[in-house]
Amino acid sequence: MPLKPLFAAILLGLGLLPGSSTWAAPPSATGKIASATQGNEDPYASGILQTLVAEFAQRSGDDKLATDIWADLAQRTQDPKAYARATETAAQARQFERALELSRQWQALDPDSIKARQLRISLLILGKRSDELAPQYAALLAQDKDSLPANLLHLNRSLSRLGDPQVALQLVERITAPYDDLAEAHVALAEAAANAGSASRALEEATKALQLRPDWEGVALIRAQLLAKQSSGDAIRELGRFLERSPQSKEARLMLARLLVSEKRYDDAGKQFDILLRDNPDSPDVIYPVAVLALQRGDLSSGRKQLEHLLETDFADKFTVHYLLGQLDQGQNNLDAALAHYRVVSSGEQYFAARSRSAQILVQQGKTEEARQLLRETRSSNANQHAALAQAEAQILREAGRYNDAYIVLQNALTAHPNDVELMYDIALVAERLNKPDIMETHLRQVLNLKPDHAHALNALGYSLAERNTRLDEALTLIRQALALSPKDAFIMDSLGWVLFRQGDLNGARETLEKAYAIKADPEIAAHLTEVLWTLGREEDARRLLREAIKNNPGNEILNAAAAKYLP
Repeated sequence: MPLKPLFAAILLGLGLLPGSSTWAAPPSATGKIASATQGNEDPYASGILQTLVAEFAQRSGDDKLATDIWADLAQRTQDPKAYARATETAAQARQFERALELSRQWQALDPDSIKARQLRISLLILGKRSDELAPQYAALLAQDKDSLPANLLHLNRSLSRLGDPQVALQLVERITAPYDDLAEAHVALAEAAANAGSASRALEEATKALQLRPDWEGVALIRAQLLAKQSSGDAIRELGRFLERSPQSKEARLMLARLLVSEKRYDDAGKQFDILLRDNPDSPDVIYPVAVLALQRGDLSSGRKQLEHLLETDFADKFTVHYLLGQLDQGQNNLDAALAHYRVVSSGEQYFAARSRSAQILVQQGKTEEARQLLRETRSSNANQHAALAQAEAQILREAGRYNDAYIVLQNALTAHPNDVELMYDIALVAERLNKPDIMETHLRQVLNLKPDHAHALNALGYSLAERNTRLDEALTLIRQALALSPKDAFIMDSLGWVLFRQGDLNGARETLEKAYAIKADPEIAAHLTEVLWTLGREEDARRLLREAIKNNPGNEILNAAAAKYLP
């Protein structure tokens, strides 16, 4: 790196560049500094010049030269401040052994310096010199009594850089031994034990800490977290006892309420949240879980009230609040209000879902092209989201009956993501609607080649063969494989019933289709069962089933076609 003119001039003045009167070869930087400051020069002025040179060297990126200069200045002047700069500069230059040696010299010169000991500890940790750490930490704790509790609590954060939790635990045990009467020492031991995988030891130490300081909320939380890993019930009971002693402990009550929710004890959780809300009416940390619990319990009015209140606070994630309010409005068919909330969500975890829901609403409102445009303008952060946007746009087009356009959208997406099995599956279904069975089969076999256990692809291929009344044995094999993967899927049962019907097993078809229809009263299953019953000669049963299905699904094309055939 070229030296700046002023830096070069100073080096020249000290005899540290060729051409100066004091330059000699082969000089070490330290030797040149020493020779430049000997003789009749003023030591004070020389020290200032060395300081300037060291600073310029460091700013110019020459940390080694800066270290050499600071080290020479420290050793000549025996100034603790110079040793501090020399040690820090050596560490920045990644000369850890040299930095450690300088820190030893600094400590010998100024044994009461807390900063010197702290820096030496950091260097020992960086150098993985765990055998030398315990006495240094012990001395630091004894030396800095005012900061003893805080230093005990910071032990594990520092020792984590050793990269060995077992060694860290052993060190914490040695370092905290003199402080058995301090709760902070047992908290440090609890944390070290937890990091080392000793849950029972961690719980034991947290218990000791709480016995020493029964009102310490932080320890109560640690102990409850450890208990919850073994038994939520035990954690709930312990937090309840702690709150009897310290009823104003907000975080403990929040944890208790959340544990009660996790145990589905919603009424008990609600009582805790009521207390929290009474004592902290404007706290986002309280309002948000209260709102979520209300929604979980089906109390949409209270949930909405709390969410709207949350928007008036400094809650950090207001996009999530708008998303939840949008869901509430959408569920109540207030589509314009839902859109307004979703449009506020411009980033964050709910962004993608909000855009997808907005597109759904626009389709409901008959704004197909606007929905497509919204999806195209939606930012995707990964390949999965990009593919999902294409699938969503294709679904819009399918619902509008524009199967060819849907096929083009999916084909373009599949070109960009050739191994995406869900894109392959979707494009196969569109190909079927376009009456291109060969293309459908090609795509479905590509899916099964990449993912042999894709139950829906197995079912779709089997059903396609059954529908075309061809290769029925293969169709039956495919559908049975799909049903083995998803034994309670009504649509796969429907496919099985249909292929059995094609093979002439009418009773097997009826029995299977009745099971499917009992699980899901879908119009297509109803149409298939109607045809089987009619073929079995049970014409009245077929008509009764068909009329019921039409009543529940008015205007359905499949049922209308069946009605034209079987109803007078």
